[in-house]
Amino acid sequence: MRIAILPVTDRHGGGIYQYSSLLLTALEEIAGDRSGFELVVIGSERALGAALPPTAASWRFVPFSDPDAGGLTRVRRLVGEGPHREVWRALRRGWSRRGAPGAPASALDPIRPRTEIERWWRRQGIDLVVYPQPNALAFEVGIPFVVAVHDLQHRLQPEFPEVSAGGEWGRREYVVRNCLARATSVLVDSELGEEQVVLFYGGYGVTEERVKILPYLPAGTLKHDMPETALAAIRRAYSLPAGYIFYPAQFWPHKNHARIVMALEALKASRGLRVPAVFCGSHSDPIREANHRLLTTMANDCGVSDQISILGYVPDEHMAALYAGARALVMPTFFGPTNIPVLEAWALGCPVLTSDIPGIREQAGDAALLVDPRSVEAIADGIFRLWTDAGLRGDLAERGRRRLAAYTPAEFRRRLREILADAAARLGPARVSPPTG
Repeated sequence: MRIAILPVTDRHGGGIYQYSSLLLTALEEIAGDRSGFELVVIGSERALGAALPPTAASWRFVPFSDPDAGGLTRVRRLVGEGPHREVWRALRRGWSRRGAPGAPASALDPIRPRTEIERWWRRQGIDLVVYPQPNALAFEVGIPFVVAVHDLQHRLQPEFPEVSAGGEWGRREYVVRNCLARATSVLVDSELGEEQVVLFYGGYGVTEERVKILPYLPAGTLKHDMPETALAAIRRAYSLPAGYIFYPAQFWPHKNHARIVMALEALKASRGLRVPAVFCGSHSDPIREANHRLLTTMANDCGVSDQISILGYVPDEHMAALYAGARALVMPTFFGPTNIPVLEAWALGCPVLTSDIPGIREQAGDAALLVDPRSVEAIADGIFRLWTDAGLRGDLAERGRRRLAAYTPAEFRRRLREILADAAARLGPARVSPPTG
């Protein structure tokens, strides 16, 4: 059976890029273990870059460009930035045919078949496509698919503009609803994720037996074996202090950087403690850029701007050094259920402070200091405890290592192999056809 994956190739894609890398590594090993699966990667080897495992040279790559999106993408590049980009965004909104919030549960959107893409992929002998995140191509191209759903925050917390503003709620709902209704299998990262998928989309025919739990692992792009001299050289290149709290996250409002800034102010005012903080992540769209400007202004107003280093986008090969030099990962996010930086911190012996909310609570267990993400006082107290108590840091780091060791890459591959075998069985032999060249 020939399985294709359409990975996210943009390194600025954050967790989805890392997840694509994780799937690519696992699929490569599954395809090589006589499981009966052959792997095809939709996209170019050059575009995927560091997301590919070292053995990727033996893979088969199928070039892909969306014939419909190509024209609009070229227009976007020509017109550049400025107020006229709102016209571009309106075109994109119309092109994606967004669904309306509150559509009846029994109704599904009319789908435009993408027959040209389907014919091309079928000529490559592709029987099943794996999508690392919901994608309209999944249901517009008539090839069976498995899709990963990482969160349903547009349903759970629509007050955040990144999941609702400017028609984003409708765009997400259109893609997620149609993906889940038509997928052969749906991947989620936790039991809570499974419950939420069935709760919100059971009315569209999504059943528990089609939803498969596949917990995350740290991506293979994270370097675990760099010598300390190399780690220290990277930290010197960023002019980082000897110790700091660390938060790798794009500057979305839900990431909650603002309360970290306020917590630093509180620690300075009430305890005379100046804690350096290092943030990294991109802020390339209007919502993230506005939030970034707000944080910069807030840090100045709070008198802690000299304690904060904002590094912007950091290459994958530098991330291990930033984790290893931190006294703690501080991640009071509002979104879950699972967050990859927690796993990365555990892998590199970095203690974790994160949010005491459903999903994250189950992910972290006793291997993190959990705080109320809405409480500046709770965040400040947690930072103080981690900053001043070496014993607590060591205990949490060890608990994190043990928790991560209980779920190995071999177990991830085993689960993914079973999920793919189940999907193949659902399709049946009549749906699997030999390549036609």
